[in-house]
Amino acid sequence: MIYSKVIIVGGGPSGSTCAWKLKKAGIDCIILDKEDFPKTKLCAGWITPRVFKLLELQDYPNITPLNEIYFQVYGLKKRIKTKQYSIRRYEFDEWLLKRSNTKLYKHNVKKIKKQNNEYIIDDKFKCEYLIGAGGTFCPVYNVFFKELNPRTRKARVSTMEEEFEYDYKNDKCYIWFFKNKLKGYSWYVPKKNGIVNVGLGGFFKEKNILEHWEKFTKLLEDLSLIKDHKFKQRGYIYYIRKNVKKIRIDNAFILGDAAGLATTDLGEGIGPAIESGILAANSIINNTEYSLKSIPKRSLPSLLFSRFKK
Repeated sequence: MIYSKVIIVGGGPSGSTCAWKLKKAGIDCIILDKEDFPKTKLCAGWITPRVFKLLELQDYPNITPLNEIYFQVYGLKKRIKTKQYSIRRYEFDEWLLKRSNTKLYKHNVKKIKKQNNEYIIDDKFKCEYLIGAGGTFCPVYNVFFKELNPRTRKARVSTMEEEFEYDYKNDKCYIWFFKNKLKGYSWYVPKKNGIVNVGLGGFFKEKNILEHWEKFTKLLEDLSLIKDHKFKQRGYIYYIRKNVKKIRIDNAFILGDAAGLATTDLGEGIGPAIESGILAANSIINNTEYSLKSIPKRSLPSLLFSRFKK
């Protein structure tokens, strides 16, 4: 059986950030993930200045500044100067994982039990601290937190998107709120090296999402943002921050989407994932409380006012 003081289930941004902080403090940890890296991850790839600073991304090679964003809310159009960034999760997640300098085991976690103040995973791995960073369907959440933090349909965001190579002529970022009666928003995010990400997310039944997608892609065509592209969109679900009562039980923690921490206005998940990873690591390092109090619940204030920050 492989022993590590800390085992992190999930090698995405929250898990790799937690590992990065733990390793810097000299604490032994390993990561379990069911897939190899790099791997495709559906995500618009939005990075705020707060995340840029927390992750010390000055040396990250493939980041695209977004200095202007074009908003449309109920037909009202607004151009906002801001300081945001876009990344490709395919590259970003692998870079964070490598930087963490943490051993990765490809393993699909099936069974977790607590025994004598230790956590045993599939009778193959054992640890003192267990970190659940495996996204919406994280097994750590399912085993230890599901009854205490029940998820509701009202907090569930359904999304559909595609990221692809495209010789785009328009390098501006667009966000539409409530377009075509969508209870959410849609986006067009250009990235480096001829990559663009388009998608939509909102609170609706999955059976209606294709109808919204068809209207959205027609909008992209009408605006000449995307022309003559055969879309191969994919969907996923996650949860915004509601009814999060417990994020630590004994020495088991949940982070990011495993805890349902996406912001309540834009459904932004990378920021809360990164911050929860850092907070969990600091809790273990310093033997202190693990709390969400410092993580913003909304994204729009940062988006609208980041241009004033130095």
